Amino acid sequence: MSTPVLDVRGLAFAYPDGHQALFGLDLHVHEGERVALLGPNGAGKTTLVLHLNGILSAESGGHGRGTVSVSGLPVVKKHLKEIRRRVGIVFQDPDDQLFLGTVRQDVAFGPANLGLQGAALDRRVMESLERVGMADFVDRPPHHLSYGQRRRVAVATVLAMEPEILVLDEPSSNLDPASRRELADILRSLDVTVLMVTHDLPYALELCPRSVVLSEGVVVADRPTFDVLTDEALMAAHRLELPWGFDPRRIDSLPA
Repeated sequence: MSTPVLDVRGLAFAYPDGHQALFGLDLHVHEGERVALLGPNGAGKTTLVLHLNGILSAESGGHGRGTVSVSGLPVVKKHLKEIRRRVGIVFQDPDDQLFLGTVRQDVAFGPANLGLQGAALDRRVMESLERVGMADFVDRPPHHLSYGQRRRVAVATVLAMEPEILVLDEPSSNLDPASRRELADILRSLDVTVLMVTHDLPYALELCPRSVVLSEGVVVADRPTFDVLTDEALMAAHRLELPWGFDPRRIDSLPA
């Protein structure tokens, strides 16, 4: 098999206060995969995500071991600029990523910092907004947009960096049903590797053929999403619950 685009080996991490969040975790994601990262609160999901582009590391003040690499490039301080281009994180609250006066300025911010300018920068901005269906809003202030629209612009700010991996933290949270469906359509259309952290198990089933379950800082399952969601013992042991009335076995077909 090809070299993983994301390769996590033996990752352990304790915060400076002594709380151990990860205990020797392994995770390998290949180009083009869409993988859901599932688990109860406190499982270590956020700690793992923050290691993927170097926001957290043993170098950053914690106590850890193990390695993380992206397309063979180790996630260490000297490579952080390139790593943060390769790994784009879309945080749960879009307002954490939208802080300038217009949509155009927000989407241009990252690539401009990499040196892109002029017509090439404008083209990158418009292409990114077109991919999320927000090109018509390019000159609008982000705070005039709906929550769902702001989330799509937040995705565009990351796509503008041309990442190899798109990491989404609870992408469906606080979205109305139409916005939830529109975002799912966008995510399916992207030619990028996706790692999606979510408590929304139907969304994981719809979008991610594979799921990795974290619990107490270790990987306890790495299987097809359908198999995870229909394993009642696994679900109960790790505090994963399907919405009332939702049964994966009753769904005849789901988008790949």
